[in-house]
Amino acid sequence: MGVMNFIKRGVQELMIARPDEAKQYAIYKHPDQTIPNHAQLTVDSDEVAIFFKDGKVEGKVTPGRHTLSSQNIPFLSNLVDSFTGANVFISEVFFISTRQFAGIKFGGRIGSVEDPKSGVPVETMVHGDFALQIVNPEALILGLTGMQQTDNESFFSWFKQQVLKVIRDQTAELIVKQGWPLLDVVSGAYTEEIEATVLEGVKKYVDHYGVKIVQLGNFVLGIKEEDEKKLKDLYTDAAYVRMAGGMQGFQQFASGKAMMGAGEGMAQGGGAGGDGNAMLGGAALGVGFGMANMFQQQGAAAPQSGLPPANQGHLDGASGQATAATQGVVCGACQKTVSPGKFCAECGQPLPTGPKFCGNCGNKLGAGAKFCPECGTKTE
Repeated sequence: MGVMNFIKRGVQELMIARPDEAKQYAIYKHPDQTIPNHAQLTVDSDEVAIFFKDGKVEGKVTPGRHTLSSQNIPFLSNLVDSFTGANVFISEVFFISTRQFAGIKFGGRIGSVEDPKSGVPVETMVHGDFALQIVNPEALILGLTGMQQTDNESFFSWFKQQVLKVIRDQTAELIVKQGWPLLDVVSGAYTEEIEATVLEGVKKYVDHYGVKIVQLGNFVLGIKEEDEKKLKDLYTDAAYVRMAGGMQGFQQFASGKAMMGAGEGMAQGGGAGGDGNAMLGGAALGVGFGMANMFQQQGAAAPQSGLPPANQGHLDGASGQATAATQGVVCGACQKTVSPGKFCAECGQPLPTGPKFCGNCGNKLGAGAKFCPECGTKTE
């Protein structure tokens, strides 16, 4: 709104008010700093008028219609221009809305966040809106004018950046500290907790400017569709592994997944994703690293089946014999470790009789056993 001058009863008057086309603005600055004495100022019910000069707030005028004179408003005496015979005030006048501004949209990238459940880093995003209210107009003018941001667009843009910054920091920190699976987060299971943390965290950035972020709305955390599918597959695989019996089951499961990947790669002739070997390596490594990390975090351990270690029982005959042969025996006469037999290869003295093993299944045989107690094979 431009300056409106008119003559009424021989006295020059000026009507100062926020124009209708600027009603939606949080901040509206009157275009003229020269204000005649006895000008009429109109302040709407949901705003205040701030008089600002030389880097400081001179005073505030509350809602209503006011005649601008130092008799009515004492602080105006500080704004009198002596060169005009006290007929003019020099001041910047800002109209500051005190109502809530809802539906201020924001959105952007949070960044790569490691999913606590699988250990896989996933690119995350956020969008939504928030409501803002100016609770200290004087602090707002001092803060924004110092930043040279007195127009409405700069005002909202700056606060959007602050909200998004806090959301980035707080969301990533919450997911890691609380160990929330990303699929649960993007499903909305923790939206209330995140909103409360963000509202508390953003206070230290905006309180200085006399502004309060009242609430967040339509708050959505998201990940790419392909990343969501990968996480779902990993979660499903982890469930199968747990049912299969810990790390031993995981090894069998990972081998099966790798073979499936290799088969798919060969069936496709390499495909766009590379040859069969590449797909085999990718499947094995992808499942392997994801599952291993998942077990580590969930404290999974191999089940205690009560069976002997793999190199001590139920081996095939060849490996059982090889194991027994490589162990050797100690000669009682010369204390040398030599190959099993009836006599020492170093000194020729008789050797102690060592344990025997089944040639079929590798099971350790008792002294004088004629048949293997495990598989029934005749030993002699």
